[in-house]
Amino acid sequence: MFGDLLGSMQGKQSELQEKLATIQLSASAGDGAVRVTVTANQQVVDIAIDKEKIDLTDTEQLEDLLMVAFNQALAMAVDTQTQETNNLVKDMIPPGLGGLGDLFGK
Repeated sequence: MFGDLLGSMQGKQSELQEKLATIQLSASAGDGAVRVTVTANQQVVDIAIDKEKIDLTDTEQLEDLLMVAFNQALAMAVDTQTQETNNLVKDMIPPGLGGLGDLFGK
């Protein structure tokens, strides 16, 4: 019984990681001067810099904008991971356990 449950959990965890790898999230800073795209499993997949919206010789400004965009994108990835993990756990709770499933959100 527990072996089946553990096997199921490992399979669901693998499915979750695959799903997170396909979800892309983007954040921008400086009115679109910098855009960073990450997957929900926190892998950077794209960085875009609009040369017309930023002075490329101002490295401090560019670094600040990149930091803001990265932090926003990574925060979105963590939120998505949490939401998807909660959904996975809710789906694994057997029916009939009362409000236990509500511990993970509705």
